Amino acid sequence: MSEAAREPVEEQRFVRDDWYGEEIAGRHYVRCEFHEVDFSEAETRNSVFTDCVFGNVRFNASRHTDSAFTGCTFNRCNFFDAEFTGCKLVGAAFAECELRPLRVTGGDWSFTGLAGADLRAVVFHGVRMREADLTGANCGGAVFTDVDLSAAMLHAVKLARADLRGSDLSALDPLNAELAGAIVSPDQAAVLVTSLGLHVRA
Repeated sequence: MSEAAREPVEEQRFVRDDWYGEEIAGRHYVRCEFHEVDFSEAETRNSVFTDCVFGNVRFNASRHTDSAFTGCTFNRCNFFDAEFTGCKLVGAAFAECELRPLRVTGGDWSFTGLAGADLRAVVFHGVRMREADLTGANCGGAVFTDVDLSAAMLHAVKLARADLRGSDLSALDPLNAELAGAIVSPDQAAVLVTSLGLHVRA
């Protein structure tokens, strides 16, 4: 790849482009807009999207590895069967997106805006989600294992039947969340009991 090809693509607008199945490796997009673009079955590797806007974009069955979508906004995008592995989405915001089923392994999703999102049965494993906004999100039956949720916004979050083992639940108020059937470890149970003001004694 030439040096010119490595230069970031800045402030460009892509409308109805067909990137179906494309391999996107080592690219960098800055403040670009993607509208009604088809990313279905596309693969990104070591690519960076900075402060970009995605509107009505199809990410169906796409695979993303060691890529970054920092400060990006996703409006009415479809992530059906998408996978993110080791990706960085710090400060990304999702609005009216279809996020099921979604699988996320590793990476940093801190400060991500997922308020009100439908995250039923999605999988987050080993992900850093510090100060992520999950206010009112429906995470019923979801998997949040070994996830750093410290200082996350979890008011009115629905976690019924969710697997939360190994995750930091210090920011979770059991009185302001739905937790029926959620799976936690004994250590996490102690944290939740403490947050309720109870004292456990032998």
